[in-house]
Amino acid sequence: MFGTSGIRGRVGRDVTAELALSVGRAVASEGYDRVVVGRDVRESGSMLVDAVVAGLCECGADALTVGVEATPTIARAIEHLEADAGIVVTASHNPAEDNGIKLWNPSGKAFGPDQRDAIERRLREEEYDLADWDGVGDRRHRAGVRDHHAETLRAAVDLERELSVVVDIGNGAGGVTASVLDDLGCQVRTLNGQEDGSFPGRPSEPTAETLETLSTLVEATDADLGIAHDGDADRMLAVDETGMFVPKDTLLALFAREAAGEGQRVAAPVDTSLAVDDALAGVGASLTRTQVGDVYVAERTTESDVVFGGEPSGAWIWPEETRCPDGPLAACKLTELVAERGPLSALVGEIDGYPIRRTSLEVEEKAAVMAEASERVRDRYDEIDTLDGVRVETDDGWFLLRASGTQPLIRVTAEARSATDADALFEEAQAVITEIGTPNA
Repeated sequence: MFGTSGIRGRVGRDVTAELALSVGRAVASEGYDRVVVGRDVRESGSMLVDAVVAGLCECGADALTVGVEATPTIARAIEHLEADAGIVVTASHNPAEDNGIKLWNPSGKAFGPDQRDAIERRLREEEYDLADWDGVGDRRHRAGVRDHHAETLRAAVDLERELSVVVDIGNGAGGVTASVLDDLGCQVRTLNGQEDGSFPGRPSEPTAETLETLSTLVEATDADLGIAHDGDADRMLAVDETGMFVPKDTLLALFAREAAGEGQRVAAPVDTSLAVDDALAGVGASLTRTQVGDVYVAERTTESDVVFGGEPSGAWIWPEETRCPDGPLAACKLTELVAERGPLSALVGEIDGYPIRRTSLEVEEKAAVMAEASERVRDRYDEIDTLDGVRVETDDGWFLLRASGTQPLIRVTAEARSATDADALFEEAQAVITEIGTPNA
């Protein structure tokens, strides 16, 4: 039920008020007595928040509601309001018909595997500690959490010069980015600034394809860069001053190189580009790979020498600030970097880019296919990593075979420092799966 990004699915089918009520009951029954609850802009979030709150209060927990806010705003509010946990009703970058529920710790880190398993067990067994009539919890609204988030963002950066920035909020909850950049002296234009859970301006997920309007506006004006968020603003992606979309791995490399120094490490998933390894090697730092999912990246940042974590999807974590992916913080950090170092296009040009190939192969039994693929890969290659799927290192590059978490697919990724080598590795990787056919046949 709980993926690495919490519960997500179609409203009325996968995500219901009954489920939200049960999650609230389970969280309270696990001993979280004071819980912050908020949501993104989707209209279905209102009923789901009411159900979550009912479940919390029914099992004796106090619910501190904060309304419609960015996920990082809500995550930061947990410690600020001296709460034990947070529940965000959001489907993040998913389509408008979806919604979801994600659980957070006071550190800003999403619930880890053990915590999720405990909640899921209670949901499965319907084991809830319902309070007596005089022991139910209170529902209280708490205002000002956006102001708190904005204050921490302003304190986190120091702009050497004022810039012109276009912020594509994507009709989501990330308006705090535009207001903070304005407070810092930037000239700010916004796109899709009206909160609307149907996401009329563009799809919620920011990609090179969905950010064409942002790219066009930045290119046509004197803007220094463009910023884009998803529906709950835990993601941030960018375009440079020429309107070119900044490749996701390149953005990760820029943030990583800036955050890390000699002997330090950066956490990123197993499918991260060699460009990040090379950028970090240039400053004497290194990359430590994790499973795919921001919760795993955040967990690795608890290690003392890990100073930054990121996913190419657009989730960026500065652990000294918060272990929640904070899109508005990333926007401010990138603006600071451009103000200090010069044009974003020039910074992008400093990062080597390598050919990477990706596809998805449909299979009937993905677990069985992956098990046999792992055995075959072990017989053929020397450097194998099975942290998340099967990752193979060769002299020329690497490839990754990884089962989709939600679909009957095997994800295949290959990268090398030349197109010829990337193509060859990509063919080898696909052959591992296609040769299997029916597992154990």
